[in-house]
Amino acid sequence: MPATPQKPIDELAFEEALKELEDIVGKLERGDVPLADSIIFYERGEALKARCQTLLGEAEARVEKIRVGADGKPAGVEPLDPG
Repeated sequence: MPATPQKPIDELAFEEALKELEDIVGKLERGDVPLADSIIFYERGEALKARCQTLLGEAEARVEKIRVGADGKPAGVEPLDPG
């Protein structure tokens, strides 16, 4: 794993998580990582994938909450219910 400290996954923005996931996939595909490190990278990659899916789901839910007025134009956005 990189020697620099990594930001906790739950603090990463979507773009940060996706970039790190892409970097990990690239390293694993090239096969230039020792087996023990590959397992660590894979585990972090799985967590990053889950983070991206969560953030995309939240964004999708917000888009679905957009209300449309009688004229067919967006009339406002309802807050996303966390539960």
